[in-house]
Amino acid sequence: MSNVKGLHHITAIAGDAQENLDFYVGTLGMRLVKRTVNQDAPDTYHLFYGDRDGNPGIDLTFFPWPKLPARRRGWGVWDEVMLGVPKGALDYWVDRLNAHGVSHSAVETRFGERVLPYEDPHGLCSALVESEPYEGFTHSPWPDSSVPEECQIHSLAGIRIFVRDESATADFMARAFGFRLESAERQHTELEELDWKRYVLGDGKAGQRIELSVRPEIARGSWGTGAIHHVAWRAGDEAEQAEFASSAASAGAQPTPVIDRFWFKSVYMQEPSGALNEIATDGPGFAVDEEPAALGERLVLPPKFENHRDAIEAGLPPISVSQALRV
Repeated sequence: MSNVKGLHHITAIAGDAQENLDFYVGTLGMRLVKRTVNQDAPDTYHLFYGDRDGNPGIDLTFFPWPKLPARRRGWGVWDEVMLGVPKGALDYWVDRLNAHGVSHSAVETRFGERVLPYEDPHGLCSALVESEPYEGFTHSPWPDSSVPEECQIHSLAGIRIFVRDESATADFMARAFGFRLESAERQHTELEELDWKRYVLGDGKAGQRIELSVRPEIARGSWGTGAIHHVAWRAGDEAEQAEFASSAASAGAQPTPVIDRFWFKSVYMQEPSGALNEIATDGPGFAVDEEPAALGERLVLPPKFENHRDAIEAGLPPISVSQALRV
């Protein structure tokens, strides 16, 4: 069995769409690479943030649902997004978050790497991690970012989760996707890690990590504003996707049929604690319906929604990348 390469994208739930855009483009310096709608609920946006080219493995995406209550942290829901930045960049990011009034914790060390935890404006638990992506990972710096190239976010570094039963989740992630417990000599090197274990793919670099904490005493988590909706793992093509879906089924999950999302194809399933996973193909990619230089500038819809464009556009609040770039 082959293993997934790493993270493809992470999707979360936001509040106000313009506030979300202001933070991820204006404050974090990411590029809006696709402005579309939630294909299962097209009355709200689906906003994709990434690098210049929208490469898989850096996309952080959002459904803005400002009327939802705040999420409840707990087991069974993905908990924290980790974003990779170059080594030595966190001093810059501490100053930048302070300048933009972003609440954050002190820089800490996790598994030998410097980490800056913070929350986004709608309560999403996040962290910037000084880490290097895995071999073969592609990142294209965005020249129009307000963040200098040497400090830009270059990847989705990893994801954290609380569970009640470590063995069930670990066994599933191993059998379905190829995760393994990181070697003992790299575990628990700092006090901050005592409650966490890291499971990895490949060399365990940025994009190839899950950090897991067993917390049977807390309540089950729930979706809401500030929650992670799902985590997607990379499949190079449809054949790999079918292989991973078959492995997930053998591990006890119930994968959905393949769903064509136009820019990639998706299969969804829950791991044993209930957190939602996706297997997403790398292609065809975001440039299939927009010029690369114009990604994210207009609302684009999969063909099945084009006949409803007027009604969809009328129901969406206006948003402005130009405003976000002035933040």
